[in-house]
Amino acid sequence: MPPSVLRSFRFAGRLLAAAAAVAGLSALFLALVIATDGRGSGLAAWSATVGVAVFAALWRGRRRSWRGRLVPFLPVFVAAALTLSVCVPTVPTTRRYPPALSLVATEHWRLSTGSRVAVYHYPPTGNGPRHSVPLVYLNGGPVRGISLLDHHFLQLLAGQGYDVYAYEQAGGGRSDLLPMDQYTITRSVQDLGALVGTFGQGVDVLGFSAGAVVLTRALADPAIAAHLHRAVIAEPGPVDGPTARIAGDKGRPSARGIAPAMTGPRSTHVPRYAVAFGLMRLGLLSPDNGLAGQAEGDNAFTAADLGSDTASGYCARDAHRIPVEDTANNFSFSAAASLRIQQTVKDSPSIAPQLRRSRTPAMLMIAECSSQVRQWETTVLADNPAIQRTQYMPGVGHHMWNGLGDNDQRAVAAITAFLQGKPAPLPDYPTRADIPAFLHDSK
Repeated sequence: MPPSVLRSFRFAGRLLAAAAAVAGLSALFLALVIATDGRGSGLAAWSATVGVAVFAALWRGRRRSWRGRLVPFLPVFVAAALTLSVCVPTVPTTRRYPPALSLVATEHWRLSTGSRVAVYHYPPTGNGPRHSVPLVYLNGGPVRGISLLDHHFLQLLAGQGYDVYAYEQAGGGRSDLLPMDQYTITRSVQDLGALVGTFGQGVDVLGFSAGAVVLTRALADPAIAAHLHRAVIAEPGPVDGPTARIAGDKGRPSARGIAPAMTGPRSTHVPRYAVAFGLMRLGLLSPDNGLAGQAEGDNAFTAADLGSDTASGYCARDAHRIPVEDTANNFSFSAAASLRIQQTVKDSPSIAPQLRRSRTPAMLMIAECSSQVRQWETTVLADNPAIQRTQYMPGVGHHMWNGLGDNDQRAVAAITAFLQGKPAPLPDYPTRADIPAFLHDSK
Protein backbone atom coordinates (compact mmCIF):
# COMPACT_ATOMS: atom_id res chain seq x y z
CA MET A 1 0.00 0.00 0.00
CA PRO A 2 1.48 3.39 -0.99
CA PRO A 3 2.57 5.53 1.99
CA SER A 4 0.19 8.35 0.98
CA VAL A 5 -2.79 6.00 1.08
CA LEU A 6 -1.65 4.60 4.40
CA ARG A 7 -1.35 8.11 5.84
CA SER A 8 -4.88 8.89 4.60
CA PHE A 9 -6.27 5.81 6.34
CA ARG A 10 -4.47 6.71 9.56
CA PHE A 11 -5.78 10.26 9.42
CA ALA A 12 -9.34 9.04 8.77
CA GLY A 13 -9.04 6.60 11.67
CA ARG A 14 -7.86 9.32 14.04
CA LEU A 15 -10.65 11.60 12.84
CA LEU A 16 -13.25 8.91 13.48
CA ALA A 17 -11.77 8.21 16.89
CA ALA A 18 -11.91 11.91 17.75
CA ALA A 19 -15.53 12.15 16.52
CA ALA A 20 -16.42 9.09 18.59
CA ALA A 21 -14.81 10.69 21.64
CA VAL A 22 -16.80 13.90 21.13
CA ALA A 23 -20.02 11.90 20.70
CA GLY A 24 -19.26 9.81 23.77
CA LEU A 25 -18.57 12.88 25.92
CA SER A 26 -21.74 14.55 24.63
CA ALA A 27 -23.73 11.43 25.52
CA LEU A 28 -22.14 11.40 28.99
CA PHE A 29 -23.08 15.06 29.41
CA LEU A 30 -26.72 14.38 28.48
CA ALA A 31 -26.84 11.41 30.86
CA LEU A 32 -25.52 13.59 33.67
CA VAL A 33 -27.99 16.38 32.81
CA ILE A 34 -30.78 13.83 33.23
CA ALA A 35 -29.25 12.40 36.41
CA THR A 36 -28.88 15.86 37.99
CA ASP A 37 -32.19 17.16 36.53
CA GLY A 38 -30.19 19.96 34.87
CA ARG A 39 -28.91 21.35 38.17
CA GLY A 40 -27.15 24.71 38.00
CA SER A 41 -28.24 25.45 34.43
CA GLY A 42 -26.48 22.23 33.37
CA LEU A 43 -23.10 23.33 34.73
CA ALA A 44 -23.00 20.50 37.28
CA ALA A 45 -23.21 17.96 34.44
CA TRP A 46 -20.78 19.98 32.31
CA SER A 47 -18.14 20.21 35.06
CA ALA A 48 -18.31 16.48 35.72
CA THR A 49 -18.08 15.69 31.99
CA VAL A 50 -15.07 17.96 31.48
CA GLY A 51 -13.40 16.51 34.56
CA VAL A 52 -13.78 12.96 33.24
CA ALA A 53 -12.61 14.05 29.78
CA VAL A 54 -9.49 15.81 31.10
CA PHE A 55 -8.56 12.80 33.23
CA ALA A 56 -8.96 10.47 30.24
CA ALA A 57 -6.87 12.78 28.02
CA LEU A 58 -4.09 12.96 30.61
CA TRP A 59 -4.12 9.17 30.95
CA ARG A 60 -3.89 8.64 27.19
CA GLY A 61 -1.02 11.09 26.80
CA ARG A 62 1.00 10.05 29.83
CA ARG A 63 3.75 8.30 27.78
CA ARG A 64 3.86 10.75 24.85
CA SER A 65 5.98 13.77 24.14
CA TRP A 66 4.62 17.13 25.28
CA ARG A 67 3.24 17.71 21.80
CA GLY A 68 1.70 14.26 21.67
CA ARG A 69 0.04 14.88 25.02
CA LEU A 70 -1.97 17.73 23.49
CA VAL A 71 -3.58 15.55 20.83
CA PRO A 72 -6.08 13.78 23.17
CA PHE A 73 -7.25 17.19 24.37
CA LEU A 74 -8.59 18.22 20.94
CA PRO A 75 -11.88 16.24 21.23
CA VAL A 76 -12.10 17.42 24.85
CA PHE A 77 -12.05 21.07 23.74
CA VAL A 78 -14.63 20.41 21.01
CA ALA A 79 -16.96 18.47 23.34
CA ALA A 80 -16.55 21.07 26.09
CA ALA A 81 -17.53 23.88 23.69
CA LEU A 82 -20.52 21.95 22.30
CA THR A 83 -21.90 20.98 25.68
CA LEU A 84 -21.24 24.41 27.19
CA SER A 85 -23.67 25.85 24.61
CA VAL A 86 -26.42 23.93 26.40
CA CYS A 87 -25.58 25.71 29.66
CA VAL A 88 -25.65 29.31 28.39
CA PRO A 89 -29.03 31.15 28.23
CA THR A 90 -29.72 33.08 25.03
CA VAL A 91 -32.90 34.80 26.27
CA PRO A 92 -33.64 36.64 29.55
CA THR A 93 -34.06 34.34 32.53
CA THR A 94 -36.71 36.58 34.14
CA ARG A 95 -40.18 36.62 32.58
CA ARG A 96 -40.71 39.12 29.79
CA TYR A 97 -44.47 39.46 29.34
CA PRO A 98 -46.06 40.25 25.96
CA PRO A 99 -46.69 43.96 25.36
CA ALA A 100 -50.18 45.41 25.78
CA LEU A 101 -52.73 44.72 23.05
CA SER A 102 -54.13 47.56 20.99
CA LEU A 103 -57.61 46.05 20.55
CA VAL A 104 -58.47 45.44 24.22
CA ALA A 105 -57.21 46.59 27.60
CA THR A 106 -55.47 44.12 29.91
CA GLU A 107 -56.77 44.00 33.47
CA HIS A 108 -55.12 41.99 36.22
CA TRP A 109 -57.32 40.28 38.78
CA ARG A 110 -55.98 38.81 42.01
CA LEU A 111 -58.03 35.67 42.68
CA SER A 112 -58.78 34.25 46.11
CA THR A 113 -56.55 31.29 45.20
CA GLY A 114 -53.56 33.62 45.03
CA SER A 115 -53.28 33.58 41.24
CA ARG A 116 -52.94 36.91 39.46
CA VAL A 117 -54.44 36.54 35.99
CA ALA A 118 -54.78 38.74 32.93
CA VAL A 119 -58.42 39.46 32.10
CA TYR A 120 -59.83 40.92 28.86
CA HIS A 121 -63.30 42.45 28.76
CA TYR A 122 -65.34 42.90 25.60
CA PRO A 123 -68.55 44.82 26.45
CA PRO A 124 -71.64 44.01 24.34
CA THR A 125 -71.86 45.76 20.99
CA GLY A 126 -74.11 45.59 17.94
CA ASN A 127 -77.73 46.59 17.47
CA GLY A 128 -79.33 43.48 18.94
CA PRO A 129 -80.56 42.86 22.49
CA ARG A 130 -78.07 42.78 25.38
CA HIS A 131 -77.77 39.52 27.29
CA SER A 132 -77.78 39.84 31.06
CA VAL A 133 -75.60 36.78 31.77
CA PRO A 134 -71.85 37.39 31.33
CA LEU A 135 -69.92 34.99 29.10
CA VAL A 136 -66.48 33.76 30.24
CA TYR A 137 -64.04 32.23 27.74
CA LEU A 138 -61.44 29.62 28.70
CA ASN A 139 -58.79 29.20 25.99
CA GLY A 140 -56.78 26.11 25.16
CA GLY A 141 -53.18 25.37 25.93
CA PRO A 142 -52.94 24.65 28.75
CA VAL A 143 -50.94 27.64 30.02
CA ARG A 144 -51.00 29.44 26.71
CA GLY A 145 -51.78 33.04 25.86
CA ILE A 146 -55.01 33.87 24.04
CA SER A 147 -54.20 34.22 20.34
CA LEU A 148 -55.25 37.20 18.25
CA LEU A 149 -57.43 34.80 16.23
CA ASP A 150 -59.36 33.99 19.42
CA HIS A 151 -59.55 37.67 20.40
CA HIS A 152 -61.24 38.43 17.07
CA PHE A 153 -63.71 35.60 17.73
CA LEU A 154 -64.51 37.06 21.15
CA GLN A 155 -65.28 40.37 19.44
CA LEU A 156 -67.83 38.54 17.28
CA LEU A 157 -69.52 37.16 20.39
CA ALA A 158 -69.59 40.64 21.93
CA GLY A 159 -71.16 41.84 18.67
CA GLN A 160 -74.07 39.49 19.43
CA GLY A 161 -74.82 41.41 22.63
CA TYR A 162 -72.75 39.31 25.05
CA ASP A 163 -70.68 40.78 27.87
CA VAL A 164 -67.54 38.73 27.21
CA TYR A 165 -64.70 38.13 29.64
CA ALA A 166 -61.62 36.07 28.86
CA TYR A 167 -58.68 35.31 31.08
CA GLU A 168 -55.31 33.69 30.58
CA GLN A 169 -54.75 30.92 33.07
CA ALA A 170 -51.96 31.36 35.62
CA GLY A 171 -48.58 31.26 33.89
CA GLY A 172 -50.01 31.92 30.43
CA GLY A 173 -49.86 35.11 28.39
CA ARG A 174 -49.81 38.18 30.63
CA SER A 175 -50.83 36.28 33.78
CA ASP A 176 -48.28 35.92 36.58
CA LEU A 177 -46.27 32.74 36.93
CA LEU A 178 -46.83 30.21 39.70
CA PRO A 179 -44.25 28.03 41.44
CA MET A 180 -43.96 24.97 39.23
CA ASP A 181 -45.42 22.58 41.80
CA GLN A 182 -48.64 24.64 41.90
CA TYR A 183 -49.50 23.96 38.26
CA THR A 184 -52.15 21.28 38.59
CA ILE A 185 -55.50 20.65 36.98
CA THR A 186 -57.05 21.10 40.44
CA ARG A 187 -55.55 24.60 40.71
CA SER A 188 -56.83 25.46 37.23
CA VAL A 189 -60.35 24.46 38.27
CA GLN A 190 -60.05 26.38 41.54
CA ASP A 191 -58.95 29.49 39.64
CA LEU A 192 -62.01 29.23 37.39
CA GLY A 193 -64.22 28.88 40.46
CA ALA A 194 -62.61 31.90 42.09
CA LEU A 195 -63.02 34.01 38.96
CA VAL A 196 -66.67 33.18 38.25
CA GLY A 197 -67.42 33.68 41.94
CA THR A 198 -66.48 37.36 41.63
CA PHE A 199 -69.48 38.05 39.37
CA GLY A 200 -72.01 37.40 42.11
CA GLN A 201 -74.40 35.80 39.61
CA GLY A 202 -74.50 32.89 37.25
CA VAL A 203 -72.21 33.10 34.22
CA ASP A 204 -72.07 31.23 30.94
CA VAL A 205 -68.70 29.63 30.21
CA LEU A 206 -67.21 28.61 26.85
CA GLY A 207 -64.25 26.28 27.28
CA PHE A 208 -62.10 25.26 24.32
CA SER A 209 -59.66 22.30 24.23
CA ALA A 210 -57.68 22.36 27.50
CA GLY A 211 -60.09 25.06 28.66
CA ALA A 212 -62.93 22.59 28.01
CA VAL A 213 -61.18 20.12 30.31
CA VAL A 214 -61.10 22.71 33.11
CA LEU A 215 -64.76 23.52 32.49
CA THR A 216 -65.83 19.87 32.50
CA ARG A 217 -64.07 19.24 35.79
CA ALA A 218 -65.69 22.40 37.20
CA LEU A 219 -69.10 20.98 36.28
CA ALA A 220 -68.26 17.99 38.47
CA ASP A 221 -67.66 20.31 41.46
CA PRO A 222 -71.04 21.38 42.92
CA ALA A 223 -69.57 24.46 44.65
CA ILE A 224 -68.26 25.85 41.35
CA ALA A 225 -71.13 24.55 39.20
CA ALA A 226 -73.51 26.59 41.35
CA HIS A 227 -72.06 29.73 39.71
CA LEU A 228 -72.43 28.38 36.15
CA HIS A 229 -75.57 29.21 34.18
CA ARG A 230 -74.75 27.33 30.98
CA ALA A 231 -71.59 25.61 29.70
CA VAL A 232 -70.25 25.09 26.18
CA ILE A 233 -67.64 22.32 26.04
CA ALA A 234 -65.74 22.69 22.76
CA GLU A 235 -63.29 19.99 21.64
CA PRO A 236 -62.25 18.72 25.09
CA GLY A 237 -59.08 16.76 25.73
CA PRO A 238 -58.93 13.95 28.32
CA VAL A 239 -60.60 15.07 31.56
CA ASP A 240 -59.07 12.48 33.94
CA GLY A 241 -56.58 9.63 34.16
CA PRO A 242 -58.80 6.81 32.83
CA THR A 243 -59.84 8.94 29.84
CA ALA A 244 -56.24 9.96 29.13
CA ARG A 245 -55.29 6.30 28.80
CA ILE A 246 -57.88 5.70 26.08
CA ALA A 247 -56.37 5.18 22.62
CA GLY A 248 -58.77 5.46 19.72
CA ASP A 249 -59.59 7.04 16.42
CA LYS A 250 -59.56 10.76 15.68
CA GLY A 251 -61.70 12.78 13.31
CA ARG A 252 -61.40 13.18 9.56
CA PRO A 253 -57.83 13.82 8.31
CA SER A 254 -56.24 17.01 9.58
CA ALA A 255 -53.54 19.11 7.89
CA ARG A 256 -50.85 17.60 10.11
CA GLY A 257 -47.96 16.39 7.98
CA ILE A 258 -49.17 17.98 4.74
CA ALA A 259 -49.24 21.69 5.56
CA PRO A 260 -46.15 23.78 4.74
CA ALA A 261 -43.74 24.02 7.64
CA MET A 262 -44.23 27.02 9.90
CA THR A 263 -41.78 29.84 9.30
CA GLY A 264 -40.03 31.95 11.88
CA PRO A 265 -37.35 31.44 14.53
CA ARG A 266 -37.38 28.29 16.61
CA SER A 267 -35.94 27.98 20.07
CA THR A 268 -35.42 24.29 19.33
CA HIS A 269 -32.70 25.28 16.84
CA VAL A 270 -30.69 26.53 19.84
CA PRO A 271 -28.85 23.65 21.58
CA ARG A 272 -29.90 24.74 25.08
CA TYR A 273 -33.62 24.74 24.38
CA ALA A 274 -33.55 21.79 22.01
CA VAL A 275 -32.12 19.72 24.86
CA ALA A 276 -34.34 21.21 27.59
CA PHE A 277 -37.66 20.96 25.72
CA GLY A 278 -36.75 17.63 24.13
CA LEU A 279 -35.86 15.94 27.42
CA MET A 280 -38.93 17.40 29.14
CA ARG A 281 -41.18 16.12 26.37
CA LEU A 282 -39.63 12.65 26.75
CA GLY A 283 -40.19 12.79 30.50
CA LEU A 284 -36.44 12.64 31.21
CA LEU A 285 -36.34 16.11 32.80
CA SER A 286 -38.92 17.34 35.28
CA PRO A 287 -40.90 20.49 34.40
CA ASP A 288 -39.20 22.13 37.40
CA ASN A 289 -35.72 21.18 36.20
CA GLY A 290 -32.61 23.25 36.86
CA LEU A 291 -31.50 23.45 33.23
CA ALA A 292 -33.86 26.11 31.85
CA GLY A 293 -36.21 27.72 34.35
CA GLN A 294 -39.90 28.36 33.76
CA ALA A 295 -39.49 32.06 32.94
CA GLU A 296 -36.60 31.44 30.55
CA GLY A 297 -38.48 28.64 28.81
CA ASP A 298 -41.53 30.87 28.36
CA ASN A 299 -39.36 33.63 26.88
CA ALA A 300 -37.65 31.22 24.51
CA PHE A 301 -40.60 29.21 23.15
CA THR A 302 -41.93 30.43 19.78
CA ALA A 303 -44.96 29.67 17.63
CA ALA A 304 -42.74 27.84 15.14
CA ASP A 305 -41.72 25.44 17.93
CA LEU A 306 -45.28 24.09 17.88
CA GLY A 307 -44.56 22.75 14.40
CA SER A 308 -47.24 20.41 13.09
CA ASP A 309 -49.35 20.84 16.24
CA THR A 310 -50.79 24.00 14.72
CA ALA A 311 -51.56 22.24 11.42
CA SER A 312 -53.38 19.49 13.31
CA GLY A 313 -56.03 22.07 14.23
CA TYR A 314 -57.20 22.39 10.60
CA CYS A 315 -58.78 20.11 8.02
CA ALA A 316 -56.57 18.54 5.39
CA ARG A 317 -58.40 20.54 2.72
CA ASP A 318 -57.18 23.73 4.44
CA ALA A 319 -53.53 22.66 4.60
CA HIS A 320 -52.36 25.40 2.24
CA ARG A 321 -54.42 28.23 3.67
CA ILE A 322 -53.87 27.91 7.41
CA PRO A 323 -54.18 31.42 8.86
CA VAL A 324 -51.57 33.11 10.99
CA GLU A 325 -53.07 32.60 14.45
CA ASP A 326 -50.93 35.06 16.35
CA THR A 327 -48.06 37.53 16.23
CA ALA A 328 -44.63 36.94 17.70
CA ASN A 329 -45.24 39.74 20.21
CA ASN A 330 -48.49 38.25 21.50
CA PHE A 331 -47.62 34.54 21.36
CA SER A 332 -46.95 32.89 24.73
CA PHE A 333 -46.73 29.25 25.69
CA SER A 334 -45.29 27.60 28.79
CA ALA A 335 -44.19 24.14 27.75
CA ALA A 336 -43.03 23.12 31.23
CA ALA A 337 -46.18 24.23 33.07
CA SER A 338 -48.37 22.68 30.37
CA LEU A 339 -46.61 19.33 30.66
CA ARG A 340 -47.02 19.40 34.42
CA ILE A 341 -50.76 20.12 34.25
CA GLN A 342 -51.24 17.39 31.64
CA GLN A 343 -49.42 14.96 33.92
CA THR A 344 -51.72 15.81 36.83
CA VAL A 345 -54.69 15.07 34.57
CA LYS A 346 -53.18 11.67 33.73
CA ASP A 347 -52.59 10.97 37.41
CA SER A 348 -56.10 11.95 38.52
CA PRO A 349 -58.87 9.44 39.29
CA SER A 350 -62.08 9.24 37.28
CA ILE A 351 -64.47 12.17 37.66
CA ALA A 352 -67.36 10.20 36.12
CA PRO A 353 -69.20 9.64 39.45
CA GLN A 354 -69.20 13.38 40.19
CA LEU A 355 -69.94 14.38 36.59
CA ARG A 356 -73.00 12.13 36.49
CA ARG A 357 -74.53 14.37 39.17
CA SER A 358 -74.05 17.55 37.10
CA ARG A 359 -77.16 19.65 36.55
CA THR A 360 -75.72 22.66 34.66
CA PRO A 361 -77.15 22.76 31.12
CA ALA A 362 -74.29 22.04 28.72
CA MET A 363 -73.53 21.68 25.03
CA LEU A 364 -70.70 19.67 23.47
CA MET A 365 -69.04 20.85 20.24
CA ILE A 366 -67.11 18.35 18.09
CA ALA A 367 -65.11 19.21 14.96
CA GLU A 368 -65.24 17.04 11.86
CA CYS A 369 -61.44 17.06 11.41
CA SER A 370 -60.68 16.93 15.12
CA SER A 371 -57.17 15.97 16.19
CA GLN A 372 -58.58 14.84 19.55
CA VAL A 373 -59.20 11.18 20.27
CA ARG A 374 -62.93 10.75 19.72
CA GLN A 375 -63.41 8.83 22.97
CA TRP A 376 -62.12 11.84 24.93
CA GLU A 377 -65.15 13.72 23.64
CA THR A 378 -67.73 10.96 23.69
CA THR A 379 -66.78 10.01 27.26
CA VAL A 380 -67.80 13.50 28.38
CA LEU A 381 -71.08 13.09 26.50
CA ALA A 382 -71.74 9.68 28.04
CA ASP A 383 -70.90 10.70 31.61
CA ASN A 384 -72.61 14.11 31.78
CA PRO A 385 -76.42 13.79 31.77
CA ALA A 386 -76.80 17.58 31.66
CA ILE A 387 -75.43 17.81 28.11
CA GLN A 388 -78.56 18.84 26.25
CA ARG A 389 -77.20 18.95 22.71
CA THR A 390 -74.15 18.14 20.63
CA GLN A 391 -73.07 20.13 17.60
CA TYR A 392 -70.92 18.22 15.11
CA MET A 393 -69.24 21.02 13.17
CA PRO A 394 -68.58 20.02 9.53
CA GLY A 395 -65.66 21.39 7.55
CA VAL A 396 -63.54 22.49 10.51
CA GLY A 397 -60.66 21.12 12.52
CA HIS A 398 -59.85 21.32 16.20
CA HIS A 399 -59.57 25.13 16.01
CA MET A 400 -63.20 25.53 14.96
CA TRP A 401 -63.25 29.35 14.81
CA ASN A 402 -60.34 30.18 12.55
CA GLY A 403 -61.33 33.04 10.27
CA LEU A 404 -61.66 30.81 7.20
CA GLY A 405 -64.85 31.15 5.14
CA ASP A 406 -67.92 31.25 7.37
CA ASN A 407 -66.43 29.05 10.11
CA ASP A 408 -66.56 31.79 12.73
CA GLN A 409 -70.15 32.68 11.94
CA ARG A 410 -71.24 29.02 12.14
CA ALA A 411 -69.53 28.60 15.51
CA VAL A 412 -71.15 31.79 16.81
CA ALA A 413 -74.55 30.58 15.62
CA ALA A 414 -74.21 27.24 17.40
CA ILE A 415 -72.97 28.81 20.64
CA THR A 416 -75.47 31.65 20.84
CA ALA A 417 -78.44 29.43 19.95
CA PHE A 418 -77.65 27.19 22.91
CA LEU A 419 -76.97 30.04 25.33
CA GLN A 420 -80.31 31.61 24.40
CA GLY A 421 -82.25 28.34 24.51
CA LYS A 422 -83.09 28.55 20.82
CA PRO A 423 -83.24 25.69 18.28
CA ALA A 424 -79.81 24.49 17.18
CA PRO A 425 -78.59 25.41 13.68
CA LEU A 426 -77.31 21.84 13.26
CA PRO A 427 -78.78 18.43 14.17
CA ASP A 428 -78.25 17.23 17.73
CA TYR A 429 -75.55 14.73 16.81
CA PRO A 430 -74.15 12.52 18.13
CA THR A 431 -76.56 11.82 20.96
CA ARG A 432 -75.63 9.31 23.67
CA ALA A 433 -77.45 6.61 21.71
CA ASP A 434 -75.38 7.50 18.62
CA ILE A 435 -71.99 7.05 20.30
CA PRO A 436 -71.31 3.41 19.27
CA ALA A 437 -72.19 4.08 15.60
CA PHE A 438 -70.34 7.42 15.67
CA LEU A 439 -67.15 5.73 16.82
CA HIS A 440 -67.62 2.75 14.46
CA ASP A 441 -68.03 5.03 11.44
CA SER A 442 -64.85 6.97 12.38
CA LYS A 443 -66.59 10.30 12.02
